[in-house]
Amino acid sequence: MAPKTFKLNNGIEMPAVGLGTWQSAPGEVAAAVTAAIKHGYKMIDAAYCYGNEDEVGQGLKAAFDAGYAKREDIFVVTKLWNTYSSRVELGLDKSLKALGLDYVDQYLVHWAVGMNPNGTDDRFPKLPNGERDILWDHDHVATWKALEALLPTGKVRSIGVCNYSVPYLEKLLAHAKVVPAVNQIENSPALRQQEVVDFCRQKGIHIVAYSPLGSTGSPLFKAEPVLKVAERKGASPGTVLLSYHVAKGSSVLAKSVNEDRIKSNLEIIDLDAEDLKILNDYSESLEKEGKVQRFVYPPFGINFGFPDKLEGKKMPNGLD
Repeated sequence: MAPKTFKLNNGIEMPAVGLGTWQSAPGEVAAAVTAAIKHGYKMIDAAYCYGNEDEVGQGLKAAFDAGYAKREDIFVVTKLWNTYSSRVELGLDKSLKALGLDYVDQYLVHWAVGMNPNGTDDRFPKLPNGERDILWDHDHVATWKALEALLPTGKVRSIGVCNYSVPYLEKLLAHAKVVPAVNQIENSPALRQQEVVDFCRQKGIHIVAYSPLGSTGSPLFKAEPVLKVAERKGASPGTVLLSYHVAKGSSVLAKSVNEDRIKSNLEIIDLDAEDLKILNDYSESLEKEGKVQRFVYPPFGINFGFPDKLEGKKMPNGLD
């Protein structure tokens, strides 16, 4: 039977499936969160950058008030945004206030990037030429140390990172007192990021997959190997793609605001060795042909294991 939770390196149990709230339209997030908890979700993933933590908080409160769950039953994740990389506790406090919570179960560094905290916008400051106002001398290790300092406050139960490639992880681990509990990355059969996944497993860092369906429009639903496994299992392509991560020992985030889809996304099935071979062979063929599909390219143009969008720019954190 597919696992319901995974034990993190600090002993905390993390749910295998969570509701993602990225790109959910304003006015739809609260109902989605409430519906998710109503139908049995135990993890909700949020971020300051998404601009909807207040709605996530409303959804949580409605679910708790309705008796669908208690606060301690729900694993709430949120993330430190780049403009708060040097003001970590302030960033957390703003998220807690918006969420209406005293603590989060997990607080993550969203990207190993610093942006101007005094720039033109609280979340997405820009230079006069329209480029992101990036702090090129930002030290992501200093940000991590500030996250470590949050643990004794009781405001966070675990800390981790997002979108970290192996070089960034190596630098962080060389100085960290606390090993990140998770690395949340874009992950699917079309983008295995096996080097990152293998490194994290060696270091006891749990992988959490986002965009597991291939992002907006779910393009992987039509991939022949996915359809083949779906037929073998008598399941939908979406169920196969979500179950793929749990079968590999990773947690996965499923994003939807449709109640029926939210409910069905929680249906994880067991995939056997042959199912995984079909999907892994597909991944390997894409890699050999140079056809891996990444759907999330940040606008800051920094190389996190994919092609740098700003060639010639100095890389931050000594990783040029």
